[in-house]
Amino acid sequence: MAAIPDHDVVHGADHAHDHPPTGLMRWLTTTNHKDIGTLYLWFSFIMFLTGGVMALTIRAELFQPGIQIVNPEFFNQLTTMHGLVMVFGAIMPAFVGFANWQIPMMIGAPDMAFARMNNWSFWLLPPAALLLITSFFAPGGAAAGGWTFYPPLSVQMGIGMDMMIFAIHILGASSILGSINIITTILNMRAPGMTLMKMPMFVWTWLITAYLLVLVMPVLAGVVTMLLTDRNFGTNFFNAAGGGDPVMFQHIFWFFGHPEVYIMILPSFGIVSEVIPTFSRKPLFGYSSMVYATASIAILSCIVWAHHMFTAGMPVVGQLFFMYGTMLIAVPTGVKVFNWTATMWRGSMTFETPMLFSIGFIFLFVIGGFSGVVCAIVPIDVQVQDTYYVIAHFHYVLVSGSLFAIFAGAYYWLPKWTGHMYDETLGKWHFWLSMFFFNLTFFVQHFLGLAGMPRRIPDYALQFADFNMISSIGAFGFGMTQLLFLYVVLKCIRGGAKAPQKPWEGAKTLEWTLPSPAPYHTFETPPIVK
Repeated sequence: MAAIPDHDVVHGADHAHDHPPTGLMRWLTTTNHKDIGTLYLWFSFIMFLTGGVMALTIRAELFQPGIQIVNPEFFNQLTTMHGLVMVFGAIMPAFVGFANWQIPMMIGAPDMAFARMNNWSFWLLPPAALLLITSFFAPGGAAAGGWTFYPPLSVQMGIGMDMMIFAIHILGASSILGSINIITTILNMRAPGMTLMKMPMFVWTWLITAYLLVLVMPVLAGVVTMLLTDRNFGTNFFNAAGGGDPVMFQHIFWFFGHPEVYIMILPSFGIVSEVIPTFSRKPLFGYSSMVYATASIAILSCIVWAHHMFTAGMPVVGQLFFMYGTMLIAVPTGVKVFNWTATMWRGSMTFETPMLFSIGFIFLFVIGGFSGVVCAIVPIDVQVQDTYYVIAHFHYVLVSGSLFAIFAGAYYWLPKWTGHMYDETLGKWHFWLSMFFFNLTFFVQHFLGLAGMPRRIPDYALQFADFNMISSIGAFGFGMTQLLFLYVVLKCIRGGAKAPQKPWEGAKTLEWTLPSPAPYHTFETPPIVK
């Protein structure tokens, strides 16, 4: 009998796989979807704190009238950078982190379709973030008048603006790569028997979001490239003196920008649609209508961009089209809110932290939705455009919307990710403090806006002082509360009670194990079995 050949000789080149890299190299070279999901989530939290410090500096300056802490130019840079960091650095990577962690497990796939591209799409983010933040220190900084960086102002800025444009390019490339990966994974790697209409709602929302990203990210890349050539190569896309049109920038930018706000909210809908059935102990009400509503929102989001431009000079017919189109989005959104409410109706509800954040999400997101309908009405929008009313509106949608859903998802899946239960009492404190301070910060901004306080200004008239002081106190409270979240997560990772096999005992574990679409009796009492 021949001797068994030596293991090292047989495997030769594959021998490295017996000793996977550890430490830093493990994270740099990982192709594991869970590791990459973890990287995205930590990156997004670091950027969230970074953007939060900028926001607190803004609110500290606005605590009372006059110039106290920062000069006006730096104040403008802070508003620009706060928006870009929160949108591209905090909210979007957090949702991609959830997608990486959950989608393969939810559809029964071994990993993402393109594992190495997955690694690359994450590692594009840190250098882009570095470029974005170091543009602060370049000549001219990044003070381009808010995250929308409209020309002609953005054409006249220093090299910091070029750094910002380059950073946006890299961030956009990362998003496109991640989206292609998600689409391919969902369409090609589902477990046998899992048809599209049996996928969990979170997977559906991400599939639709990924298509939106692939559609609109190249548009953003195009418009910042045109801006770059205007700045450095003598073109006149947006320069009126050379025959260009600054309003054209707004059209192209918002064709990206409006679907972008839905890119930041659709995965939230998916998370909430997972959490609410679990803690209501019922299947999601109206599953198929949820899928169609999500798709409708995505399609409609591409034809309403100019509602951001009602004051830029537009024919009345155009104003009417964009006004009615915007109001139409309220219909599928209303379907979703109805379905979540119907899911909870007569369910055996319990109020663990993920459920609290989900209910808080619905309650506050609806307020943001109503103020959005107000902004859609042209004569009103002309009055509140560029005031704090708009600030209040989109923070209700993006903070109590996207961010609260991220918290709900984090608490919901932490036991699965870490093997430990988080501290429920501290989680509830995090929710209630966030809820209180969030409303303290942003609700009064509706009144400021209706009274006429413009956005992006470091100084203001004395009549706005009281509400600004309340808003700043709320902002600092909200910021400090997020450190509690960091503590809860770290405490959970380091130990805590061991998570049982089904952490939410008595709850339905995964939505797609239930009959789908949901049985007809979900809204009434279950039929009596004879």
